[in-house]
Amino acid sequence: MPQACVIGLGRSGIAAARVLNRDGWNVTLFDQADNQALRQLGAPLTQEGITLKLGHRLNPDQDGWPQQLVVSPGVPWDLPLLVEARARGIEVMGELELAWRSLKSVPWVGITGTNGKTTTTSLVQAIFQKAGLNAPACGNIGYAACELVLQNQSYDWIIAEISSYQIESSATLAPQIGLWTTFTPDHLSRHKTLENYYAIKASLLSRSEIQVLNSDDPHLYRHAPALYPDAYWTSTQGQEHLLCDPKQGVYLQDNWINAFGELIAPINLFKMPGRHNQQNLLMAIAAARLAEIDKKAITETLLTFTGVPHRLEPICTVEGIQFINDSKATNYDAAEVGLSSMQKPTILIAGGEAKEGDDQAWLAQIQAKAVKVLLIGEAATAFGDRLQSVGYNEYEIVKTMDNAVQRGFELAQAIGAGCVLLSPACASFDQYQSFEERGDDFRSCCLALSSRQGQQG
Repeated sequence: MPQACVIGLGRSGIAAARVLNRDGWNVTLFDQADNQALRQLGAPLTQEGITLKLGHRLNPDQDGWPQQLVVSPGVPWDLPLLVEARARGIEVMGELELAWRSLKSVPWVGITGTNGKTTTTSLVQAIFQKAGLNAPACGNIGYAACELVLQNQSYDWIIAEISSYQIESSATLAPQIGLWTTFTPDHLSRHKTLENYYAIKASLLSRSEIQVLNSDDPHLYRHAPALYPDAYWTSTQGQEHLLCDPKQGVYLQDNWINAFGELIAPINLFKMPGRHNQQNLLMAIAAARLAEIDKKAITETLLTFTGVPHRLEPICTVEGIQFINDSKATNYDAAEVGLSSMQKPTILIAGGEAKEGDDQAWLAQIQAKAVKVLLIGEAATAFGDRLQSVGYNEYEIVKTMDNAVQRGFELAQAIGAGCVLLSPACASFDQYQSFEERGDDFRSCCLALSSRQGQQG
């Protein structure tokens, strides 16, 4: 029986191990961590005949080399073990690539970009499902792609949010429609250079049969036309800002959404705030029209779609002060966009595990919109120093989320701020397992505050 190894006992690793096991491989799943929660998670796999090695890394000297290696997205692609495996001719791939090999008879919409991926993916899925299609979301949101393989359904489309990590390990993944939302510096600790990060993103679009790009993004506007001369483009700035014939574009003109020369609906039907969300919507509409979905499904989605968890998600209003969860803003650009969407004087909660990147636009937005900044996590002191360096002194280091929510409420009452916004500009791994866990903690703290204030009232 051929040998396969899966590295990483997460949702995608579990699904990949099951697909390989189903397909007749002798599967061993490795994870360098070992705790009770992981043992419970892995217990059903051992009953299915999958070998589980917790607290272990694959050691070829002891374990031998497998014929196939599947890695979870968090495993660096340039890990020496993986580099050596590829040099030996061993097939190394990500979980998404493994799923693609079983599901490539189904058309895919592949959505990538530094920011905007999740909202765009959710919008595409909502429109396709409103049209009555079986079109699940997978990848970075929704299902692990291999879970869709295991469900053994007849899908009309697969809507995949695909990170640079997943593209890097998916050499043959080729969507029917590829969407590129934005491009700004991110994940440079893994990809090393901006050029490498850009090339990884570009490779997915190059393999896509149809390309859709956002011409409002300065980097894509300058660099992508040479790569994709036949691409479709979107713009919130009118047809004159498109990099294609208007009949190949989706754009806003005089408050109307125009898709490929056809009026779709007034933009004011769309409930989500911010220019960035309008950009996401136009890309989703482009995908829908290219998939020949009718206007009715698009319009109905416009009227009902209110957003995704952890991205400018309203949590509650306490004594007139709104609390908003933007935990998914894990870099400076996403956090700058989140803060720019605020219409009221805002108290910002920021901090966590800092990333590399250009923070100038974010700092400028803080100076323009934030009446106070509350800093949490590992980056708090460094962020405080950065704020001081641009002459902004209205900040406090509060360390924890609970402190931040309570202090944010007190300050908002004292200085008349209308909103407390969690938009960290950081990864979450200093205090949490994921940005979702961080956002859930913020939600819990806000709802506890609301409950306390309600009892006092």
